[in-house]
Amino acid sequence: MKKLFNYLLFYCILIPLSLLPLWFLYILSSITAFLLHYIIKYRLEVVKLNVEKSFPEKSKQEQKLIINKFYKHLADVFLEGFKMLSISRKNVLKRYKCNNPEILETYFKQGQSVLLLSSHYNNWEYMVLSLGMQFPFQGIGVGKRMTNKTFEKLMHKRRTRYGTKVCYNDNVKEVFHENEKTKTPSAYMLLSDQSPNDTYKCYWTTLLNQDTPVIFGGEHFAKKFNYPVFYYKVNKEKRGYYSFDIIPLSLTSQEEGYAEITQKYVSLLEKTIKENPPYWLWSHKRWKHKRPEKIYQDTIIKETN
Repeated sequence: MKKLFNYLLFYCILIPLSLLPLWFLYILSSITAFLLHYIIKYRLEVVKLNVEKSFPEKSKQEQKLIINKFYKHLADVFLEGFKMLSISRKNVLKRYKCNNPEILETYFKQGQSVLLLSSHYNNWEYMVLSLGMQFPFQGIGVGKRMTNKTFEKLMHKRRTRYGTKVCYNDNVKEVFHENEKTKTPSAYMLLSDQSPNDTYKCYWTTLLNQDTPVIFGGEHFAKKFNYPVFYYKVNKEKRGYYSFDIIPLSLTSQEEGYAEITQKYVSLLEKTIKENPPYWLWSHKRWKHKRPEKIYQDTIIKETN
């Protein structure tokens, strides 16, 4: 019965909703933003605390402005997520453009796979959808599984309809090894700003004035296979239109010291957020973990080598 409900919700409500023109969806977005912020107060205390601790130098009025703009942007991303379910190839590439795709061309010609690190900043679903069209590589998005398996299956089909493949934390190793075995040059997209499940086996650093654990997966795979690593910065040009820039993090991964790649990523992420704070996912409980007394750094180094 639950499975049937999920299918009815997806095909009878979400898909029809995605077929509406974006100008109308943005009207709904403005209404949704008001409801999320002032009526439902969706994670409002989490958002307030995150912004206050991240920008203690800003006045209460400045912090309030960031929060207000965040809810407007969150609603936009939410409704754009619906549009993603049916948006055409032409339309998504019109709304989501790479400013410097040529930076990766040499690696593809050499049959070399690359890692693209970013975060839940601006619209990330359009990148998943269009990755296989943005570059000649086999695009692969790496993410976490949903708790609702029926919705995961339905979303997986929609996200991968334009050529991008999606793998998860429980099969990502097999995907890397298989593509190496078949010599398939791939562009792996990893959103590395989520809180790690294991705070003992991660990299601890400072992000926005706070003690922060960072997922080590990107650096792990980069060093294991000697992949060049890039950060992609997503810019919001105007409502519904984005562009992104490819920025080198490390072109010689195996020559980098412990956590150097991860720290470069964190530094660029912090710079990106500070430039336009409302566009990051402030409702995420990013700093819910405390630094443990002992971190298994030796284990991480051993697994990386």
